Amino acid sequence: MGFASTWLEERALFPEIIKEAPDEHTGIIVVVPAYNEPGICKLLDSLILCTEPECKVEVIIVVNAPENAEKESLENNKLTIQNIDSWKKENTNCFFRLFAFIVELPVSDWGVGLARKTGMDEAVRRFNQFNKPDGIILNLDADCIVESNYFVSICTGLLYKKDRTACSIYFEHPLSGNDFEGKIYKYISLYELHLRYYFQGLAFSGFPYVFHTVGSAIAVKALSYIKAGGMNRRQAGEDFYFIQKLVPSGGYFNLTSTTVYPSPRASSRVPFGTGASIGKLTRESSDTLLTYNLLAFQELRYFFGMAEKFYQCSTEEMSEYYNSFPPGIKSFLDEDEWKGKMTEIKNNTSNSSSYKKRFFGWFNMFKVVKYLNHVSLEIFEKAPVVSSASDLLEIIGFKVNSTDPVDILLFYRAMEKNN
Repeated sequence: MGFASTWLEERALFPEIIKEAPDEHTGIIVVVPAYNEPGICKLLDSLILCTEPECKVEVIIVVNAPENAEKESLENNKLTIQNIDSWKKENTNCFFRLFAFIVELPVSDWGVGLARKTGMDEAVRRFNQFNKPDGIILNLDADCIVESNYFVSICTGLLYKKDRTACSIYFEHPLSGNDFEGKIYKYISLYELHLRYYFQGLAFSGFPYVFHTVGSAIAVKALSYIKAGGMNRRQAGEDFYFIQKLVPSGGYFNLTSTTVYPSPRASSRVPFGTGASIGKLTRESSDTLLTYNLLAFQELRYFFGMAEKFYQCSTEEMSEYYNSFPPGIKSFLDEDEWKGKMTEIKNNTSNSSSYKKRFFGWFNMFKVVKYLNHVSLEIFEKAPVVSSASDLLEIIGFKVNSTDPVDILLFYRAMEKNN
């Protein structure tokens, strides 16, 4: 019995899909959900140009559609399979094995989360056949391309590291080109700047688990995948929720030695995320993207900086600490609930280090996002991302002599790459 046999029997949605036995030297399996993606060969062309890693590689493409899919999209799904088959015939010397299938069973909540789960579960099943719990499951989207060292970097940074379990992979959206209208590149620069400002804002606040949650740039070892309960079936935000299940176990990190290049295209498939944000900006013809107010991150910095003092204070002192909280934190946290939680955590820890771990297990990323959304409605209005990003850089000791969002974004990219 393999490491995942019981889990697969209890948790996998489908029985075995791929009948061909895996090569026992397989170390990486790439999972790609695809809906209405007849241009998927651009991704395959990118993958075949990558440097071949020491381990064997498989690519699993899960072609799917929601219940209300239009006829044209369903026809494009068939075309997707045809194009993949043609690509395979033209690239017989490809170093990776390529599998693609259409899921046509009547499942009510088909979306990107369920498509990812289907492919990732199948990847686990294949690693299970030769008992490789440290096999890597990579997530990509059908409209991405990757840097040529993609597979080699995954091997070096994750596969060969016993103490590492999963990672967020560095990404960059294209900021120019001929594939889209000029305004799309303008909007994606604003949206990516928002993502990187949010990332650095969390780091500035002292939050210990700062990771991007981009579904096309996640890698996880097979055993860690099943320990986290597998991918969820959400139709949007599946990447955010999945990463939050992985992080508490440890071994999660940011891999910056390679790059995934997601598409900047607009999309109405999900209610939020890159495609939805670009679509909204396009409809509104806006030159401004609003983001979380810098004052909210400053409040979090104050609050998180006091975490160790909470462990040391008496029950009587807790009210004094609460009264000293900045307005957004006080508005967000009920005093009695907060005091009760701090007492509970303190009673179940023996030192400040374990206290802080439990503290951030409670005030985790879910709670951070709830706080930011709360104060954005009640306390601090959202602010233009260009000015917010510039102000944050000044606070942490940097200066970009430009108001061009692309210039500021490039500086933020360099900060992450060089960290």
